Parts: sequence; C-alpha cells; structure tokens
Amino acid sequence: MSPDETNPQRSAAGAQQARDLAEVPAVEVVTTVAVHLMSAAAVKLGLADEPDAADHTDLDEARTLITALAGLVTAAAPELGPFHAAPLRDGLQTLQRAFREASAHPDPPGQGPGESIAAARP
Repeated sequence: MSPDETNPQRSAAGAQQARDLAEVPAVEVVTTVAVHLMSAAAVKLGLADEPDAADHTDLDEARTLITALAGLVTAAAPELGPFHAAPLRDGLQTLQRAFREASAHPDPPGQGPGESIAAARP
C-alpha cells in the first residue's frame, strides 16, 4: 500500500492539488517558473531592493539560475508565442547584462550564462 492509500486525508489533498493544477494553463505555469528564476537571479546578483542586497550576491548561483532561465525560455518560446515569450526574453537579457556588469572578469561575448542556449534558438 502506498502512503496515500493508508491516509485518506493525504489522498484527498493530493487529488485536490491535481485538480487545481489541471485548471492552470501551461503558459501560466511556465511564466510563473520563469518569474521565480528571474527573481532569484536578481537577488543573487545583488539587485534586491534591500539595504543589505549586496550581501546576497553570489555570481555562481546567479549563473546557474540565468542558465536555467535561458533553457526554459528558449525551449518554451515556440509554444508560448511572441506575446508571452518576448517579456521573458527581455528579462533574460536584462539579467545577462547585469551579470556581465557584476562580474570582475566578464565572460567573453556569447559565453555568459545562458548565452549559448539563447543564441541557439530558431
């Protein structure tokens, strides 16, 4: 027996979550994930609107988040269409520029976080 079969409340909660997710359009899920990646990358770049924002700067973490965002945006853009994809691409490019500006030794053009992925899009 699975844990859900032995706990009816857990099973009902899981079913409700599945129904809730079924009602959310895919474009909204992708956009929400992209916004979370953008927000996290901005914080890791020290761009948060807080007095101690610079204390949160971590360029290695920002690189990972920006690269993940580039992969998501590039892969999803054809399905999202230009209306939804364009602002995500703009946000990605803004973060890539901010990363370059924050780096003591900027990556060569085309080798920054996610740049090779975004450049490969059709």
